[in-house]
Amino acid sequence: MTENEHLDTDHPETFHGLRVHTLPPPDDAELEDLPEPDAVAWRLESGWERPPFPEMWRHFLDTVDPARVRALLIGPWWEDEYGPLAPALELIVSDADRFPALRGLFLADVTGEECEVSWLRMCDVTPALEAYPLLEELVVRGGGANGPKEDLRLRPVTHRSLRALRFESGGLPGEVVRALAASELPALERLELWLGSQWYGGDATVEDMRPLLSGGALPRLRHLGLQNSEIQDEIAVAVASAPVVARLESLALSMGTLSDTGARALLEGQPLTHLSLLDLHHHYIGEPLAERIREVCARAGVHVDLDGADDDWDPEDDERYVVVSE
Repeated sequence: MTENEHLDTDHPETFHGLRVHTLPPPDDAELEDLPEPDAVAWRLESGWERPPFPEMWRHFLDTVDPARVRALLIGPWWEDEYGPLAPALELIVSDADRFPALRGLFLADVTGEECEVSWLRMCDVTPALEAYPLLEELVVRGGGANGPKEDLRLRPVTHRSLRALRFESGGLPGEVVRALAASELPALERLELWLGSQWYGGDATVEDMRPLLSGGALPRLRHLGLQNSEIQDEIAVAVASAPVVARLESLALSMGTLSDTGARALLEGQPLTHLSLLDLHHHYIGEPLAERIREVCARAGVHVDLDGADDDWDPEDDERYVVVSE
């Protein structure tokens, strides 16, 4: 598996268990043969010779029965210049009563060719959770020091249906991590945080993550990803003794700057032999320790991913990098 396959920031072919279908613009011939509203995950995009997002949103509501829509992806929402997500999200929130079946929402299904992840002008995404109390999966891509009004934000929230939550960011604000730690998400089974680079606003600390690692905040958590971080070693040291790990089925500390320091902590910490998957791809672990991890995991039947080793890294220079930043 290549690093690009690991990263998977292209437009997904499936989302929330459904094939993704991009809604054609008005007057497109393909509108005559649309799939059933509940048979696909609908993707909306504007710009590039498509109408502005408000017009595409009205077109969507008039063309597809929103009461049957199960999953929705929001692609590029701007026209000529990058614009903030807030106006598009306001439309999605204001029409929430028309989407009683919506269970999956992907905000910012945008590739690097369309806009770098750290350039995406985001907003407070809490209203999406508040407006859709039956939502089961939320993916948010973006975040990276665009200023207080256009950076990714989250407030502490109670949501009793959400089962999967993923933030894909080149710089996840510590505010978002602290808000998650203060939220009540009793049904959450999968949590993935791409923490990113401090240069792009990724200022979360291990202390911000302590409530998530304690095991009490997320009682049903089975997969935890604390990834794409410049403090990957510090995270590994904390994870090595974190109570939440005992109930996990899979753990991802990938895409970041994990080195021998973090690898040694994982080997010397609590057993990880109950896991089905340990994902450490893109790392700076030396081959002797990497081989020890492979041997321990092989004996326990744990699949370990150690692809993407940086063999050219010079510890004296310590020029390590995360996979996703800009």
